[in-house]
Parts: sequence; structure tokens; C-alpha cells
Amino acid sequence: MRARDAAGLLLDAKGIVFKLKAAAVLSVVMVFCLLLLGLVAAMGGDASAVGCGDRGRPGVDPGDEGGGGGAQRPGEGIRKKQLANAEIIDTVAKEGGLSGRATLIALMTALQESTLLNLDYGDRDSVGLFQQRPVAGWGTKEQIMQPKYAAKMFFWGGDDGDPPGLTDIRGWESMKYGAAAQAVQRSAYPDLYDQHEDYARELAGEAKIDLNRGGTNGSPPGGGESDKPRDKGCQDGGKPGEPGEPFHDGAAGWPPEVKNPRSTKEAIAAAREEARSGPKKWYQMCLAFTSVAYGWSSSGVPYAIDHYREMPTSMKHDKDRNPPPGALMYWDTGQRAGHVAVYLGGGEIASNDIRRPGYIDVVPATEIESKWGATYLGWAPPYFPKGG
Repeated sequence: MRARDAAGLLLDAKGIVFKLKAAAVLSVVMVFCLLLLGLVAAMGGDASAVGCGDRGRPGVDPGDEGGGGGAQRPGEGIRKKQLANAEIIDTVAKEGGLSGRATLIALMTALQESTLLNLDYGDRDSVGLFQQRPVAGWGTKEQIMQPKYAAKMFFWGGDDGDPPGLTDIRGWESMKYGAAAQAVQRSAYPDLYDQHEDYARELAGEAKIDLNRGGTNGSPPGGGESDKPRDKGCQDGGKPGEPGEPFHDGAAGWPPEVKNPRSTKEAIAAAREEARSGPKKWYQMCLAFTSVAYGWSSSGVPYAIDHYREMPTSMKHDKDRNPPPGALMYWDTGQRAGHVAVYLGGGEIASNDIRRPGYIDVVPATEIESKWGATYLGWAPPYFPKGG
């Protein structure tokens, strides 16, 4: 045999050995992956239910139990949970004297928010049938995870009207179902509730829920209207509005303590000019912008929500939607800082970040609620006692 042929055969043999080794390694890796997948699947088993009503769990799919799929074509197990929760919601409505229409709105809302399951997870800290947030004032997580409590909050809201429930929404009885749901939930996707009407009616029929039932007094279960104090508005008799309603110009005239380097007229002009041609420099600096608009270098307070809380009581106009041009308007965004903007008049504000991060834009004041899902706190004069 020639030396060249012998060398070729040797190389071929080495190649075969290398391929065999590679195949063996690949087989080991594949077996390891299959074992790992099996372990993950085993860990994904059922979790025990706790508390009142059936709870959902992270990763639940409406088609996981009993076959089927989709929020409106669930398996048998999920369907039973939906029916049980629907009955709880309707019982709360009936005990409070609410109509079948209120029950239908609540069912449509819960179908969109949680597929009518009592989920113990959600976006940020949202939990429960209606995905209510503890940080937004709906109650503790433990309370919200009780379907009866969650339904009561959806219908009647907080004791002081904050957060507002369905019965706090002016004219809810004549609103479209989805619009009424959105007025309570303030979702970033307001058009999604209406798609659940047919299935909500189907569930109600199976649960023997009378959606044509008339209402009576509409008071929370266990107490009359006198047991639920309402917000009395601002100190000067202004009338609070409801979330989503437009803002209107109120009377001007600041208390004598309100003294700024710029007048109200000058501050509004400066805010508009910043929106027209200002640079990108106001990202998450809403309070700083309002103080600069009034001629200060700094507000002297780190967070917008603290600025409102530290306002003298006589200057705070909680929930009043009739601020004078030049007023400072405040929102609870669910974050530590909150939000503040300068009211320009005509229902518009100058606000940072709402349209373009870091920039100032002139937008309808209602966008803070509709786009960010924030809770309107109220307005106050442009008072900067710590400004410098």
C-alpha cells in the first residue's frame, strides 16, 4: 500500500470516530433536555385554592381543564368556576338593590379582565375577578381576592367615592355596557368589554340570573346610602366630576399666599412655548416643569403627589373638574411620584411624557386618565412655598 493511500485511510477513520463522538454528545444533550422539560411540566401541576370562591393561578388557560379553549369556549372545569363567580356577582348586585343591567356590566367586565376567574396575579399588583389594584385604593390583596368584596367594590367603589364604582358613574344606567365598564376600570383598551356581551348573557341564562331585573335603592349590601359618605367637593362649593368627564374652566383668583416670579398668564404662555419648541429634557420631571413655568428653578419638593398632599387644605380641590386656567392638576399614577400638569384652559394641559417621552405637549386633560389609567386627585393653585 502506498504511503499516500495509508494516510488517506487513517484520516477517514479519524473522521468516522469524530462523527460518532459528536453523535454521542448530541444524544446526551437531547436526553438532558427531555428530562428538563419533564421536570418543568411536573412542577406546573395544580395549586390548591385558598379563600372565598375559586381562584385562578398563574399560567391558567381557559382550555386547560376539561378540553376546549378560549375565554368564551372554556373547558368544563373553567365553565363551572365562571358560573360560580357569576352567581356571586349577581348576589351582591341583588342584595344591594341593583338591576340586572348592573350584573351584565359586571360580568362583561370580569370576562375581559380575568375571564371571570378569581386570579391571584395580573398586571403589576392587579388581582381578582376585576383585576383591581391595592395601590389604587381597591383594598388589600386579601380583600380583593374575596369575590364578594371585589364585586361590592366594582359596584360601589370606595367609601369616599375614590376609587369610584359603577354606581358612582353619572348616567351609568343609560350608558353602553362597555362604556360603563370602562368608566370604572379606566383600561388602556376601552373597546374590549363589548365583545363579551353574548357570552355573559349565555352564562347568566345558565346560572338563572335575571338580567331584566329592575333595581331598587342601589345601596351597598349591609347599609344604606348614609353609611357611604360621599366626597363633598372643594372648599368653595365646586362640584366634583366623574372619571372621563371633560374638564371646564373655573373662576380664577388665587389666595394671597400664592406669589410666583411669573404671573398666571406668563406661566401659561411659557408652558405653551415649551410645548411648541422646547427640547427633550422633561422625562419624569413633571413637578420641575410646573415650577419652572411659574419662574422658579425648583419646586423644593421631590414628588408631585407629595406637593399636593402638602398643600394647605383650603387650597386643595379634591376631584373638582373645574380648575381655573393656570391651576396645577394632580393624578395618582400608581407609582411613587404621581403626576402634575399645568391647566391651560379649555380642557387642556401642558404635560410631559404623555405624547413624547421627555417633551412637553398640549393635550386634553382627560388623556392622563384614558392613556395612563391614572386617578385624578384634584387641583390646587400654583403654590410653591418651598420654591427657589
